[in-house]
Amino acid sequence: MIEPNRQWMQAAIALSLQSVRSGKGGPFGAVVVKGDEIIAQAHNQVTSTNDPTAHAEISAIRAACQILGTFSLKGCELYTSCEPCPMCLGAIYWARLDRVYYANTKEDAAAIGFDDRFIWNEFALPQTARTFSLQQLMRDEALTAFQEWATKPDKIEY
Repeated sequence: MIEPNRQWMQAAIALSLQSVRSGKGGPFGAVVVKGDEIIAQAHNQVTSTNDPTAHAEISAIRAACQILGTFSLKGCELYTSCEPCPMCLGAIYWARLDRVYYANTKEDAAAIGFDDRFIWNEFALPQTARTFSLQQLMRDEALTAFQEWATKPDKIEY
C-alpha cells in the first residue's frame, strides 16, 4: 500500500482554514496530486459563487483536468480535508482518481451543520418516495442521441 503524504493533507487542511477565514465558503479544502506535485487545489466556494457544486473536491478536480488537459485523473490522488459528500464521491469516480485521503469524517461535518445523511437516505428510496419528483419524459426522442453515440466511429470513450 502506498503511504499517504502528510504534506499534501496539510495543504488541504490549510485551504479549509483559508476558506473559513476569508468568508468565501465552508471549511473544506482539497488538492489533487500527481507524483510528487500538487496539480490543483481548491477550497469550498459555494456561498461566494452561489454555486452548490463548488465544493473543494469538485473545484480541485475541475482545475486538475483543465491543467492536465484530460477528463481522466488516473495516476492522481486526492487529499481532502473532509470525507467526500455523495456529489463529490460521484465526481471522484468519474474522474478515475487512484486514491482519496480525507481528514474529518462525515460525522464531524454533520456535527457543525454539513449533514449529508438525507442525501444518502434519498438514494435508497424508490423514485416515487423521494423529496422531489423524478419523472421520465420523451425517452423515445432522447434515444436518438444515444443510438447515434453507440454507432459513432470517432467517439472518445470515457
